[in-house]
Amino acid sequence: MRMVRETIEQSGESFGVITRVARQLGIGSESLRNWVRQAEVDGSRRPGTSTEEARRIAELEREVRELRRANEILKAASAFFARELDPRPPR
Repeated sequence: MRMVRETIEQSGESFGVITRVARQLGIGSESLRNWVRQAEVDGSRRPGTSTEEARRIAELEREVRELRRANEILKAASAFFARELDPRPPR
């Protein structure tokens, strides 16, 4: 990512820089393009979801799934015990 920034600063041109640098490094140009884009988002130079925000969102989504699962288990348990404690005989 630093090489891309430095090359753009030196040449004053951004067209084709990522492809040239990716070829020099032997990596895919789309991978490098995504890394540069994410670095710009993380550095507040481009709008989007930062790496830290994405990690936090994933963590919260995982927590929501766990809480929903626990809630379903508690609902099933309360229904079971309500039937067990019901003094009326089953029909």
